[in-house]
Amino acid sequence: MSQSKGITILGATGSIGVSTLDVLARHPNDFHVVALSANRNVEKLKEQCLLVKPSYAVMVDENAAEQLQQALKQEGSTTEVLAGADALIKIASLPEVDQVMAAIVGAAGLLPNLAAAKAGKRVLLANKESLVMSGQLFMDAVKDNGAELLPIDSEHNAIFQSMPFCADLNAEQDKSSVIKILLTASGGPFRSREIATLANVTPAEAVAHPNWEMGKKISVDSATMMNKGLEVIEACWLFDADVDKIQVVIHPQSTIHSMVSYNDGSVLAQLGNPDMRTPIAYGLGYPARINSGVDQLDLFEVARLDFEKPDFDRYPCLRLAYEAHKTGGNATIALNAANEIAVEAFLDDKIRFTDIPLVIENALLQVSSGTTTLLDDILAQDLSSRLVAEQFVNALK
Repeated sequence: MSQSKGITILGATGSIGVSTLDVLARHPNDFHVVALSANRNVEKLKEQCLLVKPSYAVMVDENAAEQLQQALKQEGSTTEVLAGADALIKIASLPEVDQVMAAIVGAAGLLPNLAAAKAGKRVLLANKESLVMSGQLFMDAVKDNGAELLPIDSEHNAIFQSMPFCADLNAEQDKSSVIKILLTASGGPFRSREIATLANVTPAEAVAHPNWEMGKKISVDSATMMNKGLEVIEACWLFDADVDKIQVVIHPQSTIHSMVSYNDGSVLAQLGNPDMRTPIAYGLGYPARINSGVDQLDLFEVARLDFEKPDFDRYPCLRLAYEAHKTGGNATIALNAANEIAVEAFLDDKIRFTDIPLVIENALLQVSSGTTTLLDDILAQDLSSRLVAEQFVNALK
């Protein structure tokens, strides 16, 4: 790389943000951090600011921003601290920024991610909710503004690598040779647990993912397989694929990150150790491959690769995601909104693990079919579905 690339990391204190900084530290001449953001984790963002010296640091919570400003001032840091959601939009579209790591969890990432696309940035998308909520709007913004969209979720990154003709996601490509996209899933921590006992699952058990290090919300989504359901919807938008062409495959070893099946009988797969630094490095360096710090895969140590069909009785959230996408974008907005409310309630011990799909299904029953491409309508549907979900949660208590 001939010139250092400016990077904004949205969600810097989360697992993706931390891993991104780890990869960047291995390439000090090729990248520099322009801006970092976090929600409330003042101490972690302070450490990161002192380490990489960004021009800007954003805390969404205003009280946290004041604390960070004072803490950095005491250290003699020149990083400018900003606060609020509008500040996220600013750092996602700064002219000196080339790439935006979109790693804010949930619907909160939509507006800054959309701003990055409209500013023509390379968007490294680790936030699947942006496409779940606003697929057509988001993809149009990427195309109309000459942005680059590279998937960072390990599964979508693997699909991207297994589709050589999809190197330009903005281009019109002949995908008729693709028979199926095989989206792998670990199955989460309850893959073999008796279904009748799932009502007794605790938050501590649900966040204990067997293979990956992830935040609490995403870990619960993995346990319900809603995470995979959201990824199915995201894959439809990323790869212009019909939902019936996307098959979820439970693969407990998390060694094959996803596969693409072609009309000549070939199946192309991307393999690697379960470490998010691999897709992060691929996105940062694309089309070059750069050092990620991840150990080489030892097939002799893996020894075996197992595959299972997902059981919708065990994973009703996955079924709901397929159904929502077929209903339309309004339903996928409701799906995501209700899931966020339900997962938060479960983590707060307000509802049972098995209540999560009930909250989501109730929200889906109250949404109209069709897809809106207007941002205000998307945000209104999101808010409406959150209120419906909160009411249902309160009724379950």
